[in-house]
Amino acid sequence: MSQIFHIHPDNPQPRLISQAVDALNKGGVIVYPTDSGYALGCRLEDKNAMERICHIRQLDGNHNFTLMCRDLSELSTYAHVDNSAFRLIKNNTPGSYTFILKGTKEVPRRLMNDKRKTIGLRVPSNAVALALLEALNEPMMSTSLMLPGNDFTESDPEEIQDRIGKLVDLIIDGGTLGQQPTTVVDLTSDTPEVVREGVGDSRPFR
Repeated sequence: MSQIFHIHPDNPQPRLISQAVDALNKGGVIVYPTDSGYALGCRLEDKNAMERICHIRQLDGNHNFTLMCRDLSELSTYAHVDNSAFRLIKNNTPGSYTFILKGTKEVPRRLMNDKRKTIGLRVPSNAVALALLEALNEPMMSTSLMLPGNDFTESDPEEIQDRIGKLVDLIIDGGTLGQQPTTVVDLTSDTPEVVREGVGDSRPFR
């Protein structure tokens, strides 16, 4: 059964954040809060942990995994971004958006959409997620915790513990969260395309 850390949603305890990062560095799969419900995360290079996430979510090669980033400093390392796309991302992060971008060679192939070679990128506004990413000091491979048969991300840590507590190493309890998904914007061509309307305002991309 997984550990549960109760982390303050506004003032995350550094000791617990550090222990969560230790779990990731040891190959763990964690559940953590974001600004659009709970998500599953692991280290970018950890193939076994990613396979565990795919098993939990029942994902195939067409899924766009997301790189959770603390800021835009790593953007050019992992994604091809022109000046206009960069301005759009910069003006709307951190926030409830997922940007679809062409991945660079620095992104492990298994994380990209098989056909399009794309990757999702997010800079969350959730304080716990940002503290985690700051302590990890690299992007985290992530996907929304949306269990098979559900249309919404999981929002209640106790229910998550009951349903998948045996399949993950750590659940970070940041309180009960909203279930609205991110707004997904495809920036792989010259014209932005809103792929999914979510909690983020889509007007800047139209």
